[in-house]
Amino acid sequence: MKPAIRRVPPALTLASLALAVLALAAGTALGAVNYQPESFAAFEAQLKAGQIHDVTVNKRLRTLRVTLNDGGHALAKYAPHEEPKVLAELTARHVPVTVLGKAQAKKTTKKPAHKLRYIAGGIVIAVVVIVGGVMLYNRRRPATEGLS
Repeated sequence: MKPAIRRVPPALTLASLALAVLALAAGTALGAVNYQPESFAAFEAQLKAGQIHDVTVNKRLRTLRVTLNDGGHALAKYAPHEEPKVLAELTARHVPVTVLGKAQAKKTTKKPAHKLRYIAGGIVIAVVVIVGGVMLYNRRRPATEGLS
């Protein structure tokens, strides 16, 4: 067997592991804030206790992205037609409020994550096919090689 061919399977194994790690890393964005869902009653309790640092209102989704004084993040949903009441409560408590416009609200809607899964799956299938092809190629030897 040729020495160059002996080095191919370990190199492909390392390359496939590196691609798998990159595919997993692509699924999680660095620096993304993880908002913990909470009930509207919990939001109101935090507001009355003075634990809220600032709030971002998304009118399109009827959500409140809350940043707490302790550095935590929460996501609360309010009922339809409750927005004026919620904004009045927040301004009465002197909480900084940011209201997202239509263009910004559209940007914050979640994009489907299944697209990244298909890409990662395609990469894994390609690596499996390449490794299988190399192993099949290495398995085939001329019939005269073993005879002396």
